[in-house]
Amino acid sequence: MASKPRCISLTASRSRCLKLYFSRSGLRPTTTDLGGGTVMHCWVPRNPNPTRKNVLLIHGFGANALWQFCEAVPSLVARFNVYVPDLLFFGKSYSTETDRSEAFQARCVKRVMEDNKVEKMAVVGISYGGFVAYSMAAQFPESVERVVICCAGVCMEEKDLAEGLFMVATVDEAAGLLMPKTPEKLRELMKLTFFKFPKSVPSFILEDFIEEMCVQYVEEKSEMLHAIAKGRKLSELPKISQPTLIMWGDKDQVFPLELAHRLERHLEGNAELTVIKKAGHGFFLERPRQFNRRLKAFLESTAAPTATATVADAPLKA
Repeated sequence: MASKPRCISLTASRSRCLKLYFSRSGLRPTTTDLGGGTVMHCWVPRNPNPTRKNVLLIHGFGANALWQFCEAVPSLVARFNVYVPDLLFFGKSYSTETDRSEAFQARCVKRVMEDNKVEKMAVVGISYGGFVAYSMAAQFPESVERVVICCAGVCMEEKDLAEGLFMVATVDEAAGLLMPKTPEKLRELMKLTFFKFPKSVPSFILEDFIEEMCVQYVEEKSEMLHAIAKGRKLSELPKISQPTLIMWGDKDQVFPLELAHRLERHLEGNAELTVIKKAGHGFFLERPRQFNRRLKAFLESTAAPTATATVADAPLKA
């Protein structure tokens, strides 16, 4: 899609507002040079409190950390030291390395946390960020104390695509949706992401979002998606030992709810599942009060997971 002259970008304006929002929440932007052509941007506490727990929030595809955690950050900063990185090839983070695995992303995020002198943390991952969070927990069990996996199909297998578990049949088809080039494709993605998505969003707004969020690092992001699926088998997925909360929307059309139950079974009693009713893949934005309340309760707890599904329905106060 050819770029069109724009007097003002609504997407860029919202991003600027979100940066101010994060700053007023007590966070500041940082950039860490990890060497080898790898640079990561991360929002960190302006004045970390050594008596509080550290919480790392890892975003997924679709936008950057600002957009995906705008509802969660204000709710968490009053009780935790909150860290919000942009994964490689999102926001201001990039790399000249050729490794596109979630394991590499996890190692890079861990080094950013080390640079900020964070030794122990809880890790929260949304969608693709859940793959990275799970990998961090597996690679660094001495540092990751609790894990929250949100709508992330870490238990998927490569064969699930061909067997019809997903709305797409190939990784390339998924990449075409997750990195849309037209308003029509973005509408299709939004319909899959949210339980209720307004049908009347003007095309110029969608075009603006695509120009700001979907045109950079397209090849690298496509390679990341291929790396997730290639040769993936449940039998080879490590069983993490940390207490784990699994959160999912009951109407998720990106990663079907079956994958949440599959992960719960895989972790053999070390996880508990919370299903948010009348919400899709983006339940953390559709039902922020339910999400924030359940998230804070788990992060503050020292109890072991209950291993029983909890369904949040009626709106809850944050």
